[in-house]
Amino acid sequence: MCTHRRPIRPALWAAAVLSVLWTWSGPAAAEELRIGFIAPLTGPFAQAGKDMLNGFTMYLQEQHGAFGGFQVNLIAEDSQGIPATAVTKAEMLTGQDHVQLLVGGLLATDGYALAPFAERAQVPYIASIPSSDNLTQREKSKYPNLVRTGWTSSQPTQVLGQWACDQGIKRVSVMAADFAFGYESVGGFQKAFEDCGGKVVQKIWPPLNNKDFGPFLAQLNRNVDAVFTVMVGSMPPQFTKQYRAAGLTLPLLGQGNSADEFTLPFMGDEAVGYVTALQYSAALETPKNEAFVKKYRQAYGKVPSYYSESNYSSAQWIDEALKHSNGKWPGTGEFVRLMAEARLDAVRGPLRLDDTMNPVQNIYIRKVEKKKMFGYPDAELWNTVIKTVPNVSQFWTYGKDKFLEQPVYSRDFPPCRYCE
Repeated sequence: MCTHRRPIRPALWAAAVLSVLWTWSGPAAAEELRIGFIAPLTGPFAQAGKDMLNGFTMYLQEQHGAFGGFQVNLIAEDSQGIPATAVTKAEMLTGQDHVQLLVGGLLATDGYALAPFAERAQVPYIASIPSSDNLTQREKSKYPNLVRTGWTSSQPTQVLGQWACDQGIKRVSVMAADFAFGYESVGGFQKAFEDCGGKVVQKIWPPLNNKDFGPFLAQLNRNVDAVFTVMVGSMPPQFTKQYRAAGLTLPLLGQGNSADEFTLPFMGDEAVGYVTALQYSAALETPKNEAFVKKYRQAYGKVPSYYSESNYSSAQWIDEALKHSNGKWPGTGEFVRLMAEARLDAVRGPLRLDDTMNPVQNIYIRKVEKKKMFGYPDAELWNTVIKTVPNVSQFWTYGKDKFLEQPVYSRDFPPCRYCE
């Protein structure tokens, strides 16, 4: 295998965006596949973006730089975590670099910005991380070129709402970041929890990237059984430390980002016991995941986060789809169809797409524990899987038609009927 790198624009790793072309000495020259990868590689979300690119790149390296027989030219661009910048970079990738497909974006707002651009440009868009619910729900008909390989914001929290109810939890306060991802995550939890007989009695919305939780913790209703959280970016370590420092001992439940592997290295024993839900855990005890964790950790010096796994599996999904393209780029519509037909035995578990191009997948209820895993010598914080819920649809147990009759989960839906 020979690796060539050429700098094309400033940004990647706070130094340069690289176009990475892996070539391999196969029996015949392969057609080139140009992939545009968009992630925040500088700014407050840079570490998440690096995890994304690392995951995708690791799978590509394992395949000697080829997907389905195509030589891959991977061109990464820095969105800086700004949706308008993500679109500007997408315009460069399609207009100047002539990529055949786009992958990435981070925030839910990135997804809402990139999906319409992909329609204008007539290229497939693989939303590996943006979890914006409505992209694959009420608005999906607007975006036939969209394929989501990650999750919807409410997909795991609906599962967690049911689980919390099953544990006998009756009353919950909510503290969640004040933006679309927070609203949709809270909405999924609240709907499932209250449909099971629970009550959300309070909603508190600290701003995105908030660092001082004192004023919000002072408002917290103590007459509850648990607190449900949605913390992202730099918020989780600050929140858990200040939560415990305030003397609060109420059990913490959360969207997976609240205690993801991305943030666990920055957290201490105050995070032990945090229960979250997500489609991946680095502590998943399967041979496939153990091998993935060990290889990723050796390559990048850290445990993979869901940002890493989701993009690793996205690369696998593209590879699998193109194996059925007879060695020629099939065009946008046919590529989307091939993605829809593919079935994956992924690191996170079995994957398939529903008819709106969103994964049906396992959701894991995870509990932060300090323990030794996979033969590593030191006790560390891991998201131990305490329950696996298989074949979870974004529509949960409601069914597609019934689910879509209700509004998209938002700051005001479901309404807080039991707020005190």
